Amino acid sequence: MFTGIIEAVGVIEKIETSGSNINFTLTCPFTNELKIDQSLAHNGCCLTVVKTDGERYVVTAINETLEKTNLGKWEVGTVVNLERCMKMDGRLDGHIVQGHVDKTGEVIDIENKDGSYFITMSYENDGSFVTVPQGSITVNGISLTVAKSEDQTFSVAIIPYTWEFTNMKYLKKGDKVNLEFDIIGKYIARLINKQNVN
Repeated sequence: MFTGIIEAVGVIEKIETSGSNINFTLTCPFTNELKIDQSLAHNGCCLTVVKTDGERYVVTAINETLEKTNLGKWEVGTVVNLERCMKMDGRLDGHIVQGHVDKTGEVIDIENKDGSYFITMSYENDGSFVTVPQGSITVNGISLTVAKSEDQTFSVAIIPYTWEFTNMKYLKKGDKVNLEFDIIGKYIARLINKQNVN
C-alpha cells in the first residue's frame, strides 16, 4: 500500500533482458536501507527488490507489467519516481494507492502557469475508469488532484515543489505516463457497468 507521496527519485543504471522479463538496476538516495523482497513503487508500479549491491539495487518487471506500464520505454539514465510502502503508524498524506498501474496515458499539453504547471493527459477508456474534478489520480506514482475532467482526458495542476522534486519536470508532449485510478471510483464504475448489462 502506498500514498502517492514521492520520497525520492532514482536513476536507471542498467537494463538486462531475461526471457520475457527485464531486470532494472537503479541508484537512489536510500538504497542502503532497502532489503530483498521489499516492495517499492517505481513511477507508481509496485516492484520487488531482488538484489542490493552497494549503491545499486535491482528489480524485475514481468511481461504483463511491461505491457500495462511505461517501464518498457525506460532507458539508461531515465529518472524514476520512488516511494516505499506506507507505515501503518504514519499519516496518509496522499490517497490510497495500490501500486497496480491500470493503464498508460499520454501527455497532450503542458502549460506553465507562472511557476506552477497544468498538465493534460488522455487515456483510452472502456467505461472501467473515471476521473472527477477534485478527485484523486495517480500519475507516475504521484498522488494528484484532478483539476479538470472530460471524457478520456483530465488535467492536473502541479505545484513548484512537486515539479522540482519528481520526474514531472522531464515530461513532454507525447510521453507515456503510468495511471492508477482511484480505487473507489473503479468499484463504482464496475458496479454501474454491471447494472447496465443486466
